Amino acid sequence: MADIVTLAEGIGDLVADGDTVAMEGFTHLIPHAAGHEIIRQGRRDLTLVRMTPDIVYDQLIGAGCARKLIFSWGGNPGVGSLHRFRDAVQRGWPVPLEIEEHSHAGMANRYVAGASGLPFAVLRGYRGTDLPEHTSTIKWVTCPFTGEELAAVPAINPDVTVIHAQRADRAGNVQMWGLVGVQKEAVLAAERSLVTVEEVVDELDPVAGQVILPSWAVTAVAEVPRGAHPSYAQGYYDRDNAYYRHWDSIGSDREAFGNWVRELGQESVKEATR
Repeated sequence: MADIVTLAEGIGDLVADGDTVAMEGFTHLIPHAAGHEIIRQGRRDLTLVRMTPDIVYDQLIGAGCARKLIFSWGGNPGVGSLHRFRDAVQRGWPVPLEIEEHSHAGMANRYVAGASGLPFAVLRGYRGTDLPEHTSTIKWVTCPFTGEELAAVPAINPDVTVIHAQRADRAGNVQMWGLVGVQKEAVLAAERSLVTVEEVVDELDPVAGQVILPSWAVTAVAEVPRGAHPSYAQGYYDRDNAYYRHWDSIGSDREAFGNWVRELGQESVKEATR
């Protein structure tokens, strides 16, 4: 049975310096609050994994938490670049960032392989692109049955996966619905997992199109209302488009970003003294 913990406890117990950390959620249910807690707790040398790193990874990278990013696309959706990401890659600020770039299909297949206990995945992809020339974790294999040349990519098995969902019950069974990405596969592929949820309830009422993560697959659950903001949580709140636009001015300036990090820490102190 998954443990019910606070967000601070979950990050403190499950995320360590040097870990490979996957934080998944596509447009919807992005675990922003958990990312902010990683920054507050000062984690360092993380390998961050995410199919579509957006502003929460910009924040983690800018705060010096990451040494490497494994991804398939990065940007501030609907706005533009991730300026802290670019600063780390191009200028090594605040620390140099190594990148490992894949396609969306390659990343999804890597999670599936990890969740399935397989060492790698094969797919018809990457042909006609220059990614194999720049990414050492893309290899070519020959099908033993047809002789076809296929791309092979290694499984992703994070030390810890962090996701956000709508609900969990008190036993730690997790329920999510709406636009769901690779959260299930990312949790099943990981050694440990933390799921933040909008609410913990006595019983999970069925919802059309739901995904259920059973408690045996989840290490810990933390109740964090609005834990996906500024992304959205279907049935709870909408996407905060103004926040994404505002982030561009913060992320593009080192001083403004430093002020944002300090304010983030002050928010934690306020919460602790309430």
